[in-house]
Amino acid sequence: MAKVLIEPLKKGPEIVEIAEVKGLGHPDTLCDTLCEKAAQSLSKYYLKNFKRVLHFNIDKGLIVAGNTQPEFQAGKIISPIKIIIAGRATTQIGNIKIPVSEIIKDAVNRYLKPFNLIYEISTEIGETSTNLKEIETTQNANDTSFGTAHFPLSHLETLTKKISTHLNSDRFRRKYKIGLDTKVLGLREGTLFKFTIAIAFISKHLKNIREYKQLKEQIKREIETEFKVKVKINALDGSSLKSSYITVTGFSCENGDDGQVGRGNRYNGVISGNSPMSLEALAGKNIYHPGKLYQIMSHIIARDLVKKCDLEKVNVKILSEIGSSLKKPQIISVQVQGKLNLEKINKIIMKNLVNLEKFQKDVIFS
Repeated sequence: MAKVLIEPLKKGPEIVEIAEVKGLGHPDTLCDTLCEKAAQSLSKYYLKNFKRVLHFNIDKGLIVAGNTQPEFQAGKIISPIKIIIAGRATTQIGNIKIPVSEIIKDAVNRYLKPFNLIYEISTEIGETSTNLKEIETTQNANDTSFGTAHFPLSHLETLTKKISTHLNSDRFRRKYKIGLDTKVLGLREGTLFKFTIAIAFISKHLKNIREYKQLKEQIKREIETEFKVKVKINALDGSSLKSSYITVTGFSCENGDDGQVGRGNRYNGVISGNSPMSLEALAGKNIYHPGKLYQIMSHIIARDLVKKCDLEKVNVKILSEIGSSLKKPQIISVQVQGKLNLEKINKIIMKNLVNLEKFQKDVIFS
């Protein structure tokens, strides 16, 4: 049985709080998404052909920015974006060779097909080690790692996430001629909420710099009215096209902003400056990796405890030991605000551990 330590969590918000959400087109979000799509495709291939998920980790991803020339009502792509995915995978079973690189590239191409991006993709995939290959036949951890999460989101985190979702909506993007590349940075000082927002506008939809500035002001008014907060849009802008956040494609990685796996939003969709948060990349890992699985499980346990035990707030940390059963972590640390019902809390935790296979299936097919 897993060791569970339950303790009270101090009440009261901090005076200063910070939260961030990177939009769907942000290069770090893209890196995470591409590696995770590739991991899902590879897992499905293994399951279909070998009846189990063979060992892999393709969680080292990089986007190297290309070069473009935005122009009002036009724009040119000068050099492509470069996408690099690296890691280890089972590339051969007996005499059967597994087309790992082709599977990865196909997953990337399928995801990026709807977007107006010119890119090149390369992979660096080595054969995985023998001892890790053996672990995939069991439900044992293939690394010593931890996952942590909190529930519910704070008011600032919720606002930051809602504003990001609002910016990335089809209606909003069509109305204001913007791309999917956004970033929302929220700051709470006491009861004052302020947001610095970066939005990639698309040059072919803009007549001139005046129209660009008018659209920025309209966005500012809409966000401030809708969410009752203070907002700055594209704070680094100058007075010309070249000094403003105007792109050809609506993606900053077209011309200057690189991306890397593990720098994007956490499993709950937010980067938290104050609440517990796993730093390890979730994307691209296999279903036996606790750095992935325990991040998801921590979030679900925290959510279930709040909803089913009538608690105000819960933080969860789960630590593995390589080679040991994923169902028996070294420790599960639970911090709670609210009335403790130890028996009910333990029962919910153990139920989630027993449902490990469901979590793993959801990771592959979600």
